[in-house]
Amino acid sequence: MSYETVIGLEIHAELNTKTKIFCSCSTHFGAKPNENTCPICMGLPGTLPVLNEEVVHLAVKAGTALNCKINKLNKMDRKNYFYPDLPKAYQISQFDTPICGNGLVYIETPDGQREVRLNRIHIEEDAGKLVHMEYEPYSLIDYNRVGVPLIEIVSEPDMRSPQEAVTFLRNLKAILEYSGISDCRMEQGSLRCDANISIRKAGQQEYNTKVEIKNINSFRELQKALEKEEKRQKQLYDYGEEFRIVQETRRWDAGKGKTVTMRSKEDANDYRYFPDPDIIPIVIKDSIIEDVKKEIPELPKQRTERFMSSYELTEKEVDILVSDKFLSDYFEDLVKLGVDKKSACNWILTDMLKLVKEKEIEYEEIPIKKEDMASLLKMVADKKISVTAAKSVFEEMFNTGNHPEAIVKEKGLGQISDTGAIDEIVVAVLQANPQSVADYKSGKTQAVGYLVGQVMKQSKGKANPQMARDTLEKKIKEMV
Repeated sequence: MSYETVIGLEIHAELNTKTKIFCSCSTHFGAKPNENTCPICMGLPGTLPVLNEEVVHLAVKAGTALNCKINKLNKMDRKNYFYPDLPKAYQISQFDTPICGNGLVYIETPDGQREVRLNRIHIEEDAGKLVHMEYEPYSLIDYNRVGVPLIEIVSEPDMRSPQEAVTFLRNLKAILEYSGISDCRMEQGSLRCDANISIRKAGQQEYNTKVEIKNINSFRELQKALEKEEKRQKQLYDYGEEFRIVQETRRWDAGKGKTVTMRSKEDANDYRYFPDPDIIPIVIKDSIIEDVKKEIPELPKQRTERFMSSYELTEKEVDILVSDKFLSDYFEDLVKLGVDKKSACNWILTDMLKLVKEKEIEYEEIPIKKEDMASLLKMVADKKISVTAAKSVFEEMFNTGNHPEAIVKEKGLGQISDTGAIDEIVVAVLQANPQSVADYKSGKTQAVGYLVGQVMKQSKGKANPQMARDTLEKKIKEMV
């Protein structure tokens, strides 16, 4: 049986505001548990919420960047449910009048570019965080996250594979980052998503029962979760047990590598939505929308096109650089500081990303200043140090943050370009490797590569490689 997978995503992105959505508490991540709380965000009796204007501004900016229609009149609603991390026993959100609707995100697929439609973007407050204590009969609650402003971006079920869903989320993340709407740090929970997935026979138009997978916070886990759930549902259809696919919420158990039932899926009626009586309707003037349009910066698609035409890089190189705003900014700043564009790209995509992966840090945590990186690459270009020595200096810079010239001086890594010193090393290498000399004379020109390597080894990587090669070839020709 041939099946088609149908996927839609619901993405929660924390907005880049300094304070919460309805009070002046800080949104700073990493504070002590329950430090960033007050009577308003804790929902104590007698308190009233006041909407943060910047939240509306950033939501309009997100809608503009994502090709949405901005609804000029909208309101806040109460979404009622009881859960320990929701102190008011309701969440202030938006139900039937979201702030944005009908957006578009473009994705590249094996069949070419496609559109993923956005149903809506609405603003809401975040809930707290439950900390489940291992081997203890209780859980702890951190309310710092309560009231942190979110936008929820709801896609239409337009994706047809787990890979398409990942591509969509990557593209969406990049747009939010480039626009300054959210820092999108998935490891901190500021970007997370729920996925809705169903299976239907190829050619079938109507949708079958969907399953929701909650709170996925990495691209890798999103792909794994969707692939496993896709496989589970296909197997049930193959065995004629599609009745076992019920509308429910499941969670991804990464340890077991499977989705696990959490609860039956609620409908809107279960939340008893009604307009929040404490918050007046939100009116967005045309002038506000026009001002926001002027704020939209160069987005990933435009930056990709510019990089391809301006920097003579490959499509793959540009894709990696542009996928993260910090990375592409870092590259451009190096070029502005006088570094050769190809050299800057190669060092970032090889040496830098290698250490980022090894040390498991985010790009924003790269400890090397752009000016110091430019100094290092200029030293290589000016042949003051060899590439081999530069790699050693680079690792030291990454570990200590020290300036490259100080490291070169301390470790004595300056490149030897003195003719007499190189002559002396070359003579010693030729005397120690008569077979390689004979091979070169007999036409095996690649033997000179081995001899250059021996010169570099003898000089501890300090010899100028081109001078070493030229001197070797000259000395061999002079030998009788």
